[in-house]
Amino acid sequence: MNNSNFEFKEPKNEPILAYAPGSVERELLQKELERQYNQTIEIPLIIGGKEVKTGKMGKVVMPTEHQHVLATYHMVGEAEVKAAIAAAMEAKKKWEQMPWLERASIMMKAAELLAKKYRYKLNAATMLGQGKNPFQAEIDSACEAIDFLRFNSYFASKIYSQQPLSDNTTINRMEYRPLEGFVYAISPFNFTAIACNLNISPVLMGNVTIWKPATTAILSNYYLMEVFKEAGLPDGVINFLPGSGAVISDTVFASPDFAGVHFTGSTGTFNAFWNTIGKNVGQYRTYPKIVGETGGKDFIFAHKSADSRELAVAILRGAFEYQGQKCSAASRAYIPKSLWNPTMTHINEMMKTVKMGDVRDFSNFVNAVIDEKSFDNIAGYIERAQKSKDAEIVLGGKCDKSKGYFVEPTIILAKTPNYESLVEEIFGPVFTVYVYEDDKYAETLKLCDQTSPYALTGSIFSKDRYALNEAFEALRYAAGNFYLNDKPTGAVVGNQPFGGARASGTNDKAGSELNLYRWVSPRAIKETLCPPTEYGYPFLQK
Repeated sequence: MNNSNFEFKEPKNEPILAYAPGSVERELLQKELERQYNQTIEIPLIIGGKEVKTGKMGKVVMPTEHQHVLATYHMVGEAEVKAAIAAAMEAKKKWEQMPWLERASIMMKAAELLAKKYRYKLNAATMLGQGKNPFQAEIDSACEAIDFLRFNSYFASKIYSQQPLSDNTTINRMEYRPLEGFVYAISPFNFTAIACNLNISPVLMGNVTIWKPATTAILSNYYLMEVFKEAGLPDGVINFLPGSGAVISDTVFASPDFAGVHFTGSTGTFNAFWNTIGKNVGQYRTYPKIVGETGGKDFIFAHKSADSRELAVAILRGAFEYQGQKCSAASRAYIPKSLWNPTMTHINEMMKTVKMGDVRDFSNFVNAVIDEKSFDNIAGYIERAQKSKDAEIVLGGKCDKSKGYFVEPTIILAKTPNYESLVEEIFGPVFTVYVYEDDKYAETLKLCDQTSPYALTGSIFSKDRYALNEAFEALRYAAGNFYLNDKPTGAVVGNQPFGGARASGTNDKAGSELNLYRWVSPRAIKETLCPPTEYGYPFLQK
């Protein structure tokens, strides 16, 4: 009999490998890149642990070489979605009864498999299929995914240990039940770790998932399923359904067993989900949990006391790492007139050494954007800026999709505070600057707060602590993750829980126990030790 009360200790974040020339990890990653580049695999659906092949096929190509096919994949239909829901609900019967420590043990094993056996396989797939350089892949598909698995197990142990008070007459306890139904997980292309967490955070708490992976991340996501299976995750707990989001969503949202959605993607899609769920709410067994992290128009705001070199590095890294395809990527800046020229001088100097190209060439800092649709959208903003009297291209501006979807790191100088690239999410390597008069600090802070509907990340650069605090207060609701003298990207699990509000989502903070609370339905239990035998109370006596 296991009568121990086990508690996970707070883990340390997974160390980031450097992939420096001559290192073992560089050699191993390059070998794995070559192996995956020279093969084309076939990816099935995975329903109830079984491979399902529909015959309706799609292709996974490299963003940096879009004629090169890495994989073909089978696409889901309505019948397969229904079969996946049935498989999930069947698997739930045993999975929710499994002691939480046994579920956490599977997560901890998956973390070890990612850290060792599968590290280079996942990193290489993320690089080739999602267009990341080795550092961007390492901090994502290795370190962040590992951190989610380990820290979530630690957070779960904290949640399960939280119990109410009891006195001598009663025993009170809290049961943290999973949701009554299945969770729908919809993952984005840009982070393999997010795809991992969107599934494992509800699964750890005893839930089962229907998983819709992003079409452009299917390769790495398929290998994640391989890791979960080897770690011991029972069949049917996570069901992997590549294909049309509309086909999957229509069937999922019509099911009475739908109990929650865990989403990262566009604000428009999330709003549509919310509307559909609202219309269908009467047919569900329970009110669904709606958890989403959506868009961003993330800012860097500089005070006149800021250091121009520090500001320039934050812009270059924050805006152009992974081609600006991060929810947290710096997308707009407000810079005082006195700092603008020296900041731009530093950026121009550094950009002379920035190379763009294939992910297999480790000297490239910038790679391609994810697909043609994204390329065309980004190119449209650049073309309109080139023609507009209200904007000026001061860096980059060239686009070429002949071989890969390459967009030069581009900076637009906006001459009006409501120019479109200061307001709208672009999700690419395009950064817009608005230059303000040094004495208009307070007014421009208000402008920053009111310009965009989003509120995901933002940063303030200042060496004046009074000015720093002024911005901190003025921009209180402008960002769910706020950075002082740093770029607005790079949140680390357990260090900076991630999420924003307004049009950026429900701010349920992935990377903390706050997110896990969303995947439980607590039951409070009171046991009376000696029940009363008379109905009366003292006040009734004469």
